[in-house]
Amino acid sequence: MTAPSTFGLSSEARNLHWLLTNLVEEVPGLLMVAVVSSDGLLLLSSDSGRNEEARKSREDTPSGPRGSSADLATIVSGIGSLTIGASKLMDSGGVKHTMVAMDEGSLFVMSISDGSLLGVHGSADCDMSVVAYHMALFVGRAGHVLTPELRSELRKSLESEPTGSDR
Repeated sequence: MTAPSTFGLSSEARNLHWLLTNLVEEVPGLLMVAVVSSDGLLLLSSDSGRNEEARKSREDTPSGPRGSSADLATIVSGIGSLTIGASKLMDSGGVKHTMVAMDEGSLFVMSISDGSLLGVHGSADCDMSVVAYHMALFVGRAGHVLTPELRSELRKSLESEPTGSDR
């Protein structure tokens, strides 16, 4: 996974990038990590190079490349909406986390704050308890700083990432 550039970002945004990088480096078996806003927009990803690829590809095709961080953001947003709806129908309170175990991998979604979500795609051999623990650490550290202003800054930084030829 590639490390996202933090040049020109506020200290809060750089700290979130650092927390994401730390999550990726500390937990073996993570394939991709994404932070998604309450309206489904990708804010932060462990795969910044593919963010640009996804944006450029979506200009040509409606679906973009498979497996991109934009795809993970879409999936995380959808799962978040579905589980919130289920929670309301079942009158069970807020959703803390969701896990989907598949034959060849796992998907973890955890609430951060104000409807923002942390999504992690892990390989089949990742330790789910370790992933959940490190996600909870990320959420605990990131939740209080993920303000509307910071979400806006992160979104703008994704939109203005240089292409591979500009790096």
